[in-house]
Amino acid sequence: MKQIKYLLLIAIPIMISNTSASPDNKEAIKNKEALNNITLGVIVSGNNPEEEFKKIKELGFSYCQLGVAEYSPELAKRIRESIEKYKVHPTTLICMGPGKYAWNFTEGPATIGLVPREFREARIKRLHEGIDFCKEVGIPAVHTHFGFIPENPKDSLYVEFIKIMKEIGKYALNRGIDVYFETGQETPITLLRAITDIGTGNLFINYDLANMVMYGKSNSLDGLKILNKYVKAIHAKDGKYPTNPYELGKEVPIPQGDVNFPAIVAYFKQINFKGNITIEYEITEKNYEYIVKTKKYLEKLFSTTN
Repeated sequence: MKQIKYLLLIAIPIMISNTSASPDNKEAIKNKEALNNITLGVIVSGNNPEEEFKKIKELGFSYCQLGVAEYSPELAKRIRESIEKYKVHPTTLICMGPGKYAWNFTEGPATIGLVPREFREARIKRLHEGIDFCKEVGIPAVHTHFGFIPENPKDSLYVEFIKIMKEIGKYALNRGIDVYFETGQETPITLLRAITDIGTGNLFINYDLANMVMYGKSNSLDGLKILNKYVKAIHAKDGKYPTNPYELGKEVPIPQGDVNFPAIVAYFKQINFKGNITIEYEITEKNYEYIVKTKKYLEKLFSTTN
């Protein structure tokens, strides 16, 4: 998930036909029950909620993630009214910026999230505003990229980051809001350590399956096993491991990359995963043909994977 590209991320409901409860259909029933634990939605811009919510409802979605340019009481009221009118439920508020984000290995550590000192003050203010906006609208969580969290827990940047996040976590907790880490820049064990060290009890994970691969931090399944108890949302995206030491690995259409989707789906069933799955596609502006094709691919996996 990157800054601003809200309309590039689409989730399509996966439908499995009804099956009887006979012993021969136990596996099919199990597959259907796995999907009943999952909500599916679309990421939209919240700047025009009347139009956006109407459109996604017409497409059959009842859940969404929101990106908002400027927070205001007026916009909060419009979003609340759109939620009531269209029965579309925002699950998270994407809260990015302000300032530059460079999605690479050279500038990324100095520009992404709250780890870089240069952008902290403005981004902490933005997160506070986002948390307040969640409270006002009724959105349960805010999520963002927090940056290249240092692996060394004695690193001064790590120590500073933990202190900052304790304050943000408590600020959100006092307002009944959860905070989601968007994965990518840090190894799974580093993220697990950070959440443990912050320890406010309302920190969870929006797990991007491809980012673990594209940043070269882990294969997606092993990372998921390390972090699973904190994972509340999944971005279904595919990619390749990096070969250029200065650039991220390449995003590719599902299932052409290094994410093992059959193994991921099997693991979801094993752990009885409950959360949100969103198909993420940042290669082009909009590609509904790809989205429909990917829907059918995931539908087949959930219908056949043990």
